[in-house]
Amino acid sequence: MKKKLLRIGVAVLLCLLIGFLSSIATQTSISTWYVGLQKPSFTPPNWLFAPVWTVLYILMGIAAGIVWSRGFYHKWVKTALYHFGFQLLLNAAWSIFFFGMRNPLIALVDIIALFILLLFTIKWFKVVNSTAAYLLIPYLIWVAFATALNFSIWQLN
Repeated sequence: MKKKLLRIGVAVLLCLLIGFLSSIATQTSISTWYVGLQKPSFTPPNWLFAPVWTVLYILMGIAAGIVWSRGFYHKWVKTALYHFGFQLLLNAAWSIFFFGMRNPLIALVDIIALFILLLFTIKWFKVVNSTAAYLLIPYLIWVAFATALNFSIWQLN
C-alpha cells in the first residue's frame, strides 16, 4: 500500500508539474492576445480554467499512479503508461501551440489527436484497472469541450 501511495503521489506531482509548465505559455498570452479573440458564447470565464485543470491533473495522476502500481514489468501496464505519457505530451503541446505560438489551427490538430489518444489511454487503463480508467472520464469530457471551444475560436478568428 505504501508503494502504491508513493507512485500515486509521484504521478500526481508529475501531472501538476506538466500543467504548471504549460501554464507558462498560457500566461504570456492570456491578458493580451487571448482577450482580443472572438470567442463563442459557451466560453467559460478565465478564472475557471486553473481550478478545473488542477482537479483534472490530480485525477490523471491518481489514475496513472494506480496503473503504475500494478507493476511496470507487465506489458499492459507499460502500454497503458506509454499512451498516458504521450497524451500528456500532447496536452502540454496544446498550450504551446494555442497560447505560445498563438496558432489555434495547429492547436486544434493537436487537441483532436489528444482526444483520440486519450480514448486509447482509457481503453488501456481499463485493461489494467477500471477505476483508473473511470478517473480519466472527466478529463475526456473536458478535452471534448476544449476541442469544441478551440474549433469555434479558430473559426471565429
